[in-house]
Amino acid sequence: MRMRRKRNLDERLSAVSDYIIERTILDLNMKTSVEKKDYIDYMQVFGNGNRVELEIGCGKGLFITELAKRNPNVNYIAIEMLSNVIVEACEKAQKANLSNVRFMIIRAECLQSYIPEHTVSRIYLNFSTPLPQKGYEKQRLTHRKFLEIYSKLLVDGGEINQKTDSKSLFEFSIAEYSQSGFLLKDISLDLLNSDCKNNIMTEHERKFVQMDMPIYRIVAYLPDKREDR
Repeated sequence: MRMRRKRNLDERLSAVSDYIIERTILDLNMKTSVEKKDYIDYMQVFGNGNRVELEIGCGKGLFITELAKRNPNVNYIAIEMLSNVIVEACEKAQKANLSNVRFMIIRAECLQSYIPEHTVSRIYLNFSTPLPQKGYEKQRLTHRKFLEIYSKLLVDGGEINQKTDSKSLFEFSIAEYSQSGFLLKDISLDLLNSDCKNNIMTEHERKFVQMDMPIYRIVAYLPDKREDR
């Protein structure tokens, strides 16, 4: 079901425009638009050279704003496809007066057009749509076509932190990571009853916990090539 457009959406987006990195490549053809580049200047956006982390699919921003509060010396970029959703994330960041988080309204396929290669330390995939239907595998955010994009964005030793309530997506992701050159660690079949510390819940996660559903977690990381030298 299509989400109803929020009331006064344009006005609300305008009020939080300082938190939104504008999409400058307006080519609607995905095949040609990803070949165009307009890289984000981190120094210009954040005013410092702190490391950068990225959340893909930030929803209403509960996770990324809390993460930014806890880590003021890390810069965060969060993306979401829908302005109808991301406006609430921006409003949370604005209310908390956060200077280390910015948002973009783009698809994950477009990341290479804006994020410079090998500049992201960590990627967060929190409760991505599992798309369990047959034939939708290539649209899952842990399909190898996306992992190829992430591997170009991540620094040596960079990692992906993934949480999901879907066992099938969890198993699919493990296979895709392994076949795409990622190593795995901190695998959990029941996050809340594990020894994982400082877990920050998303809006979806809170609902799943109330329903007593297990949360699966994986950390996939790239080998640090410097260790081979």
